[in-house]
Amino acid sequence: MNYQEIIDEVEAITREAGNKIKGFYKGQFEVQEKSPDNPVTEADQVADAYLKSALLTLLPEAGWLSEETVDNPERLEKKHVWIVDPLDGTKEFVMGIPEFSVSVALVEDGIPVVGAIYNPVTDEMVSAYKDGGLKINGQSVTASNRSELAGSIIDASRSERKRGEFEPFENMFEIITMGSIAWKLARTGYGKADATWSRGPKHEWDICAGVLLVQEGGGHVVDLDGAGFVFNKPWPKVNGIIATGGNLLEDVLKLLEPHRETARTD
Repeated sequence: MNYQEIIDEVEAITREAGNKIKGFYKGQFEVQEKSPDNPVTEADQVADAYLKSALLTLLPEAGWLSEETVDNPERLEKKHVWIVDPLDGTKEFVMGIPEFSVSVALVEDGIPVVGAIYNPVTDEMVSAYKDGGLKINGQSVTASNRSELAGSIIDASRSERKRGEFEPFENMFEIITMGSIAWKLARTGYGKADATWSRGPKHEWDICAGVLLVQEGGGHVVDLDGAGFVFNKPWPKVNGIIATGGNLLEDVLKLLEPHRETARTD
């Protein structure tokens, strides 16, 4: 498959999903709780339905894994699978904070080969296909080449910072509170942040597109044990994530190692 041939269509579909979400933004919409502190809105559901229809029309033979769709184990038999979060950062969306995104990835044999993350409020489309480099709104970009943690910009989850998970690091570098792990990964991919991490479990749809974007930007991305990712697993969850520019991974791994035992498991 020639991924360059479909990246424009993936971008267009992702952007249209974002436009549908933007139509709800700061308006009246229904909010439900899937579980405690885990909201879902009409916008999530509308975007999910659109993405499923459009992406499976683009590649009908692919499987499907999305936060807002009941999982179908048939995806495990597919060579290609769409892994999608139609609205990552729902809590920020509900609060009216423009730090949410649409995240779309295509994996081949578990490896991300096409990815697009779109922030519909800032109108930033960050996209890549395997071995094609990283672009934001069509312009080539790269990850940070910073080689020292001191003075670095680190993107941190709003909820994780509120829980005190970044307290050990508050005086080490500049910490930016930022919603949506997908958007934090995109920002790390194009060098807006030098690194980001989450020391709690993540679903595949949270990170799949972002993993490709960081890699194509020249950065590094691993789980808390320093291992790479393979997606489309029966249990689509991973043990945290660390993403950095091209020169900071070893320093961040060393920094987090003493805190490994305090990482969340749920």
